[in-house]
Amino acid sequence: GALKTFGQETLTYQTPSKEIHDLVDVSLAPSVVMDDAKDFMIFLYRDDAYKSIADLSSEELRLAGLRIDPKTNIGSRISYYNNLKVQDLRTDPVTLIQVRGLPNNAKLANIKFSPDQKKIAMTQTTSSGVEVWYVDLSTFEAKRLTEAKSNANLGQVIHWFKDSENLLVKMIPNNRLALINSKSAIPSGPTVSVSNGREAPNRTYQDLLKNKNDEHNFEQLALSELHKVSLKGSSVLWLAGAMYQDISFSPDGEYLMISAIKRPFSYLVPNSRFPSTRVIYTKEGNKVSKVAETPLIEDLPKGFMAV
Repeated sequence: GALKTFGQETLTYQTPSKEIHDLVDVSLAPSVVMDDAKDFMIFLYRDDAYKSIADLSSEELRLAGLRIDPKTNIGSRISYYNNLKVQDLRTDPVTLIQVRGLPNNAKLANIKFSPDQKKIAMTQTTSSGVEVWYVDLSTFEAKRLTEAKSNANLGQVIHWFKDSENLLVKMIPNNRLALINSKSAIPSGPTVSVSNGREAPNRTYQDLLKNKNDEHNFEQLALSELHKVSLKGSSVLWLAGAMYQDISFSPDGEYLMISAIKRPFSYLVPNSRFPSTRVIYTKEGNKVSKVAETPLIEDLPKGFMAV
């Protein structure tokens, strides 16, 4: 009789020849940002133009126009910097200084100068979440300010107070509910869309909500508390949890305008068209007034001039 044999071999990813590897893996030129006074040039370095296998293998949730890594609570398609160097233009000759104290295998994003232009705040994505760090341009030292509990899923995550000594940071609420695994969850009923019969031309959008499970997951991932974080390390709750979107300080730093998404959500448009409120607060967190109440916008006509 015939003898049949079967075998498997465990293979890892293969490395191409050095010539091809060097061509693909060439280091990118750094991005450059400068302070307002043009005293410093900040060089932002990236390893290469391609994401790692680990990054590409991470879970991605596509909800209401967002693409989120639910484990780390930041955009799943974001490009990171892995190193910072500073060129001090006040010296003669000009010197290029390596920022000290950065984490190993850094994944930096959301780079923001302080109002006095003497510090830089940024996020650092770890395997479990997003931390907030800052660099003091007088010492070129990087320091960690928060644990990996910042929420970078919706809008800007960090904002400087006018004093340049404190940051307003979106943080994950302690009472956030667990996410629903839509692949295994059994629906409790059908998804029903109701039309009012009115003609409503609209664009076709990607990554929209599809059902109640998506609604739950989007709300939990969008919920944030606002914390006032001092450069000395202290953190206090500044505003209770909501789906905070945009935050804008007044020019004098005394007031903030904060927009927050609210229900009902839509399966036809992304989160930018969901209902929202805009409220003015003092820098101490006291409510001044509500300046706008925007309803759900599902029937805005096509075109960039639509209002």
